[in-house]
Amino acid sequence: MKVDDPVVRSYHSGEMKGLFFSIVVGMRLCAIAWAQSPPVPVVIIHDVTVIDATGAPGQPHRTVIVREGKIEELGSSALGMGGKSPGIHVDGSGKFLIPGLWDMHVHMVFGNWFPRGKEITLPLFIANGVTGVRDMGGELEVLQQWRKEIAAGTLVGPRMVISGPMLDGPQPRFPSSIAIATPEDGRRGVDDLKRRGADFIKLQSLIPREAVFAIADEARKQGIPFVGHVPDAVRASEASNAGQKSLEHLIGIFEGSSPLEDQFLKGPKGPEEFLASYDPARAATLFALLAKNHTWQCPTLVWERGGNLIDETDFAHDARAKYVPAYWKDVTWKGFTEQILHEFNTDNLVSRKRFVEKELEVVNAMRRAGIPFLAGTDTPPGVYIFPGFSLHEELQRFVAAGFTPMEALQTATLNPAKFLGMEDRLGTIEKGKLADLVLLDANPLEDIRNTQKIAAVIVNGRYLSRADLDKMLAGVEAAARTK
Repeated sequence: MKVDDPVVRSYHSGEMKGLFFSIVVGMRLCAIAWAQSPPVPVVIIHDVTVIDATGAPGQPHRTVIVREGKIEELGSSALGMGGKSPGIHVDGSGKFLIPGLWDMHVHMVFGNWFPRGKEITLPLFIANGVTGVRDMGGELEVLQQWRKEIAAGTLVGPRMVISGPMLDGPQPRFPSSIAIATPEDGRRGVDDLKRRGADFIKLQSLIPREAVFAIADEARKQGIPFVGHVPDAVRASEASNAGQKSLEHLIGIFEGSSPLEDQFLKGPKGPEEFLASYDPARAATLFALLAKNHTWQCPTLVWERGGNLIDETDFAHDARAKYVPAYWKDVTWKGFTEQILHEFNTDNLVSRKRFVEKELEVVNAMRRAGIPFLAGTDTPPGVYIFPGFSLHEELQRFVAAGFTPMEALQTATLNPAKFLGMEDRLGTIEKGKLADLVLLDANPLEDIRNTQKIAAVIVNGRYLSRADLDKMLAGVEAAARTK
């Protein structure tokens, strides 16, 4: 691959030093290919309200010109007027333009649970305005091939950053995993994934304690980020101090907010114990540490609600179910549901409902403490999580937790770009940035649910109208019936 990014050039020449730069550059390497897609026609969106996700108010009566996959101009409504210039002209009056959305916790090809479903998952992301994903455990070579096809323009799908197989304990619970029993196993796992082209390392729950710290040390040496679960054998504070870049599912947060933390490390715990022993002072101490270390949180709130309340939820008549292959529903989701009901959800439903609400309270406290957040859904292994669709629910859960609509929107736009070290090219609507955009029929800053009212999507400069998106959905529905 030709390296044109000056930051990457200086990294390869040894001019850049330090873990921070290694992490940023490592994440940028995967982004370079996206800028090399074939040229696309000019797209001109006239008289639209731009919500650029910087935190600024909406900018009405703007015209946005997209050329060859980048935002070429952003100016007054008079810009690009006349209709004679070549390209696609879009009437944006009464509409709202936001950056493309990112789902920062997905599993697209997850062993035999979700095998090779690109005709299902990829179009569902794009039809829902999800133009980027962080794959948190999957078949590395398959995903890398998809990424090549998307970059070449032969496949429509989101940008991807990819971990490949997860690192887990001696007997992993999930597919697409590498068994780790010793510190040496952990170091080999990091080295192997780095060699194979993984963008980062994903930790699962069962890794032995000494192996966790060996993984952290080797990841630091190799200049590759590690993220994921807080393994059962360590504390959230220890994972953060060891350099873990993001924590998922709020794992370790309630444990670290309790005087029973040491006890929780030794055995199972549940919502009732967490609720009874939650200590706001200990929580505040933990949150201050996480903020100081800039340890990101991806709480997957929709999945947390769905998993905890699975026994009172019935999606059999959900309109989105038509996009889900029978195999997911009858094999994978059914098996996972049984596991949740009989192994995880041992507390009563009343306690679990209280816990789901407490999670929102805790997330808001973490936000106030200055901890940065990412939107993620755990799609599709999360039971009854629908690719693309559920990200919009995740934004709604953030608002329910006390985030402003802009703050919620930033968890899927600006914040992922910052996390990935791609803030110079993604995350906001600004001149020169890559053209991943979503055109909405209503204002998401007035009601975050309006992110679902999608009129069109631009992915890497390619314009997809509402009719195009509907055709994609129809194709997914047809494919789902055959699986």
